[in-house]
Amino acid sequence: MRRILGGGSCAPRYGGERRPHYRPPLNGGYFPLVDQRARKAVILARGLGTRMSRPDREARLDRHQSAVAAGGLKSMMPVGRPFLDYVLTMLADAGFEDICLVIGPDRGAIRDYYQQDAKPRRFKLSFAHQEKPLGTADAVLAAEAFAGPDRFLVINSDTYYPVQACRALHLLGEAGVAAFWRDVLIAEGNLSAERVARFPVIEMDGQGFLARLLEPEEAAVPPAGGDVLVSMNCWMFTRTIFRACREISPSRSGELELPEAVRYSVAKLGERMRVLPFREGVLDLTSRADVAAVTARLAGLQVRL
Repeated sequence: MRRILGGGSCAPRYGGERRPHYRPPLNGGYFPLVDQRARKAVILARGLGTRMSRPDREARLDRHQSAVAAGGLKSMMPVGRPFLDYVLTMLADAGFEDICLVIGPDRGAIRDYYQQDAKPRRFKLSFAHQEKPLGTADAVLAAEAFAGPDRFLVINSDTYYPVQACRALHLLGEAGVAAFWRDVLIAEGNLSAERVARFPVIEMDGQGFLARLLEPEEAAVPPAGGDVLVSMNCWMFTRTIFRACREISPSRSGELELPEAVRYSVAKLGERMRVLPFREGVLDLTSRADVAAVTARLAGLQVRL
């Protein structure tokens, strides 16, 4: 796959300090001696697409794109091909062989497309249903039967991640999270400083495991664009996450949130999550204003389902 995000050497200097960028160690490092690669991935595609459905006079969408946006189907937004085609291709390139889409009862168009028009050949594709939009942790619970006893990746359906980040989690023999330097997300992706400043902040302990996952207002961090690792919701989970999703309390909005389940898993259930830092950008397709930039960045990228 043609590289479209990120670049540069392993550990450049920012503000006079060297910052880590994850690469698999030559001597095996974190990876187990036996093959324990995770082959399952879950894509959270249940969202209502509220921000995508909002009118935006400055966003230049064609008729097809406007119709998809009006229905809130952001993962199916045509950006050359449906955006989800590129996400699925990335997962296949990263080594995942068994993929589950978590969708809602009103998202039959997604199922029909992949069962009739674009049947995958490189991986097995299945579907799980989240009946009501009760939050991202509830969406993960919908995929419990799919995951079974295995470790599994969880990502968003409206984000195109660097293939090397998902491949590293695929090879990791334990729970983990891909962490992204905030200023690099702004420089190399399509995210504004204002949006990135709202993402959860990741703090590592001395051994490279997740110590705390903080909301921006809780963390003592520099202004947007500063030297901070953030979560883009790219996780490798064990079955411990399902217990956490069940035991957390709903947020103020009445939803079960995945970041809160991760905090509970680490603090209450003793899960150890390896942090893999990446100096890479991502492509985010949240609103109509993102469509033109994402289309341009994905232009010419081959889709292979």
